[in-house]
Amino acid sequence: MPWLSLCLALLAALAFVRPGLAAESEVAGTERVQVRLLSDVSAVAPGAPFTVALDQRIIPGWHTYWKNPGDSGLPTEIDWILPEGSSAGPIQWPFPHRFDVGPITNYGYSDQVLLLNRITPPETLKAGDRFAMQAKLRWLVCEEICIPEEAEIAFSLPVAEGAPPSDLHADLEAARAALPVASPWPVSVAREGEAVRLDLALPAAAQATLIDAAFFPDAWGQILHSGKQVLTSTPEGIRLALEPEAGFDPSQTPLSGVMVLTERLGDGGEAERALLISAKLEGEEGLAGGASGTNGGGAGTPLLITEGTGIADIGFFSALFFALLGGIILNLMPCVFPVLSIKILSLSQQVGGDRREMRHHGYVYTAGVLISFAAISGLLLALRAGGEALGWGFQFQSPVFVMLMAVLFFALGLMLSGVMTVGGSLIGVGQGLGAKPGMSGSFFTGVLATLAATPCTAPFMGAAVGYAVSAHPASAIAVFLALGFGLALPYLLLTLVPRALSWLPKPGAWMERLKQVFAFPMFAAAIWLVWVLAQQSGASGVLAALAAMLLLAFAAWLYEATKGLKQRGRLVGASVVALVLAAALVGMPRLLPPAGSGPAMAAVEDALIPSESFSPERVAALRAEGRPVFVDFTAAWCITCLVNEKLVFTDEGVAKAFAEADVALLIADWTNRDPVITEALAAHGRSGVPLYLFYPNDGGAPAILPQVLTVGGVLRAVAAATGKPRLQQASAE
Repeated sequence: MPWLSLCLALLAALAFVRPGLAAESEVAGTERVQVRLLSDVSAVAPGAPFTVALDQRIIPGWHTYWKNPGDSGLPTEIDWILPEGSSAGPIQWPFPHRFDVGPITNYGYSDQVLLLNRITPPETLKAGDRFAMQAKLRWLVCEEICIPEEAEIAFSLPVAEGAPPSDLHADLEAARAALPVASPWPVSVAREGEAVRLDLALPAAAQATLIDAAFFPDAWGQILHSGKQVLTSTPEGIRLALEPEAGFDPSQTPLSGVMVLTERLGDGGEAERALLISAKLEGEEGLAGGASGTNGGGAGTPLLITEGTGIADIGFFSALFFALLGGIILNLMPCVFPVLSIKILSLSQQVGGDRREMRHHGYVYTAGVLISFAAISGLLLALRAGGEALGWGFQFQSPVFVMLMAVLFFALGLMLSGVMTVGGSLIGVGQGLGAKPGMSGSFFTGVLATLAATPCTAPFMGAAVGYAVSAHPASAIAVFLALGFGLALPYLLLTLVPRALSWLPKPGAWMERLKQVFAFPMFAAAIWLVWVLAQQSGASGVLAALAAMLLLAFAAWLYEATKGLKQRGRLVGASVVALVLAAALVGMPRLLPPAGSGPAMAAVEDALIPSESFSPERVAALRAEGRPVFVDFTAAWCITCLVNEKLVFTDEGVAKAFAEADVALLIADWTNRDPVITEALAAHGRSGVPLYLFYPNDGGAPAILPQVLTVGGVLRAVAAATGKPRLQQASAE
């Protein structure tokens, strides 16, 4: 409704602008970044310096950049046009935050940032005049695409003696308080093996409230922006182990930048303080683990591994809420839904039965889920604290675990299809649900649901898990338990709410058929896991998994075939079954090759694809020759572009496919303003990079590829543009 849109726009404008204050400019900018100028004085006094802040309001999901943007990006620039005799100091930069996209790390700001500038007017100003300022602003704003933007703001203040503070003075003072300050504690630098060690003599009282620490270099060439920053405690304070850039020598060039300390407040909240750091290696360095500089000590006690943004931007309670929602949605994921469906199917057999017994099943199932989540998250956090770079679903990086899970899902499929009845209570189906073994079945169903859920990521989970892996261990475990409780909640509610149970269908012969139908999602899960194993261990891994499944199927058949025999026959059959299962579950994993031994792409002479500069004329000439053309609209400051180029365009398989299909790669470099490229982007409905166009060799219209490229997607695009099925087959490999 138009009136509703008008009201919302008015409210948004009122939230940004405070009318009636002469100490702020009009609002300018774009739909992504709104800008204005704020002054800490309501009038300018002749010769008296004052502060003007550039206030950037950035829409959610986008960010601008710090003075050192990191691996890519451009810092915000301000060109001042001031009255004669005036001067403007450099931008006073508040401390930044990290933005990680694949292997690329950048430093910048989201939501809102105030960039302070000190303006000094001339002493020749006269009371009653106006001090006119004009700022030409340029910034780069990025999400999946990066867009350079600019604006001009004219702003003036009256001239008066005394320079009274403005109503915005408190806002600018708060922004000034966020600026980095000189470290009140000694700082030293040393080399420790391949790492550069930054020691801060932080007092014990400050260490007790420390949550996290991160270092932001103020220039390129010092440390790897995307490298690990390992925080440890020492008898003298804290230590950050940093990954240096090749050729950086702290004995020749000081390590300089900003260290941001995240501290826990007395009321349970958190606060950040930023310290200016500049330290140079003095004297002889010790061996790895030895003393150096003003701080000695050994390796220290690990506190936290900071690979991303440190403590996530969301708060603890938001993380709990997102985890709960994500866990509930996990029940609808293909990896979890079949397991939960089986359990709900078993409940339908109990409609009208002992509700106390059903509640117990709900409690036990929930306990199985929560204990499993606690175990997995505890192991994950322990391994990360030991220096391992792991994330959610880390256990699926083990070929042995993947193989065992594939065999387990295959066994569940055999049980549900009726081929094998051994362990029917494991999944809680059948008439034994109400018996004592059924309780253990409910517990292990919770375990199975958790294991099935770990390779999946539901909406809301990403932020919650991102918070958990970088939070305090107690907070992390709480978030993972909230995720597990969300997973268990739908089944638990069915067992606790009698009215909900009445919605379930009445038991009947149809249930046996439906139980058998549920076997096929289990078989599908097993097939998927074997495919995962193929990526990890190649054909040998697939052979080992299929052999284990064959032995399991033989054991199931043998068990069923010997059930009707006399006691001695059953004993012999059970013994053989045990031996076969031992061979399948113990022997087969030993045959697996190590992870990463899957089929490798054939080597090419050069992993970098030869390229030319883009122009419409060159595209036309190449198409006239009958060649397919790939146009990469990119820029040096575009994060997504760099990730795509690093992960895809340097891939040997992609390079080989381009060479075999005679694909011409044209680079439309938009790092600097180029009206030709701007026009080409607009012609395809884009106002920023990346954009990927693939012109086929038959003269047809170009295909627009996704902004986030994959190797398989590019290979399929080559096959589609050239009509070569062999390339299509290569993409499936």
